[in-house]
Amino acid sequence: METSYKGTNKMIIGIVFGVLTFWLFAQALLNVVPSVQKDLGVSLGTVNIAISLTSLFSGLFIVAFGGLADIVGRKKMANIGFVLSIIGSLCLVFANGAVLLIIGRILTGFSGAAIMPSTIALMKAYFEGADRQRALSFWSIGSWGGTGIASFLGGAIASSLGWRWIFIISIIVAILGMLLLKATPESKQESEGGFKFDYTGLVIFIITMCALNVFINFGPTLGWTSLTSIVLIIITIIGLIVFIKVENSKKIVLIDFAVFKNKAYTGATISNFLLNATAGAIVVANTYVQVGRGMSSFQAGLLSLGYLVAVLVMIRVGEKILQKVGAKLPMIWGTIITTIGVALMGLTFLPGVGYIISEFIGFTLFGLGLGFYATPSTDTSVSNAPSDKVGQAAGVYKMASSLGGAFGVAISAATYGAIAASGNLASAGAIGMVVNVIFGIIAILSVIFLVPGDAGKTATAPKKSKANSHRPITE
Repeated sequence: METSYKGTNKMIIGIVFGVLTFWLFAQALLNVVPSVQKDLGVSLGTVNIAISLTSLFSGLFIVAFGGLADIVGRKKMANIGFVLSIIGSLCLVFANGAVLLIIGRILTGFSGAAIMPSTIALMKAYFEGADRQRALSFWSIGSWGGTGIASFLGGAIASSLGWRWIFIISIIVAILGMLLLKATPESKQESEGGFKFDYTGLVIFIITMCALNVFINFGPTLGWTSLTSIVLIIITIIGLIVFIKVENSKKIVLIDFAVFKNKAYTGATISNFLLNATAGAIVVANTYVQVGRGMSSFQAGLLSLGYLVAVLVMIRVGEKILQKVGAKLPMIWGTIITTIGVALMGLTFLPGVGYIISEFIGFTLFGLGLGFYATPSTDTSVSNAPSDKVGQAAGVYKMASSLGGAFGVAISAATYGAIAASGNLASAGAIGMVVNVIFGIIAILSVIFLVPGDAGKTATAPKKSKANSHRPITE
């Protein structure tokens, strides 16, 4: 159902606003945990669960919603996401306890699942070659850049207006995004027959991921070797095996594993999962400086300003490097620089000003690396996706983002909390960062061994860009 319509700056801004409702405003809650806990009178564990629920539910449903976007319409699915974001934000604005807090975060997760794959698919539908890379770089500014602004913005708003204003502003941004996308034509794949969906696969996937998430979040409380923990791990392992067997035996599937036959796509997706897992470093850093060093949420946010500037500047630089040397080199540089930044944030043995400087530089390198990585990685995943399944392929790629963030935050928070319980906050902060350094190292290896050296190099060639943007995923 594609038309001769060509994407506009107005369309890009509307899409970026949609992305910001998840990556900026929803993630701003990471830096206001003490304020939310005190205001709502709930436990720290409840707030941490509420934080992870958004990424978890986004990750659980993003592939399903990406597939739905291909069938029912990518613009329609984006608008559904905007509406869910507004309703979820309203729940948080009026929350007076755990119930609306949890419901609001779940709805926000559904919103992200609807917005992310559908907006990437819209960009592939209405932009070509270098124009698509430019559009995706702005998409990346909304996602990676939004995450960078989130820590500072959350602290600033919580300290001045109160944390609920984060979500009042998010509602305004969502409404503006819907209005800016109004002129964009609908885009969806041509299909015959009635609507079909893999409900069995979705149920198995949800049970499996929920079991894994509960194990990670409650492992310290339950005991890592307790009967309950062992049962959760068994459910996770069996669930994964059954899910893969079921998906490989059907025509209508939740996840088409054929997308992973393309090494470039696989490398981009795995490294994307791992670099998003390093979001746990932000939680550890913010919690440590507020609890262990006595800083306010606003002061903690100031330490991440270097991240904000670096990621916003370097995303466009990453786009230009992609066009000159391809995707692999900037992806490698990005993962290495990010990992070094996380390591510097873990030098909690440094006294006073020394640690503040180390964390500020660490945050700056963290943003610098992600800026290098963002556009080359996203373009690699999109350019290697078939046009009729770009929503599903984008869903899998962004599922990696959401689940990576959810599990990274959960694992890092659990590690920090377990060690902090002994009273040694400096060790808790350092070891919490070591976990994220490991994520970074594995991300580096996945890019080196999976992403081809020529990935992205032909994307801007005048005679080949169109063909390349539609080449089969099974090449």
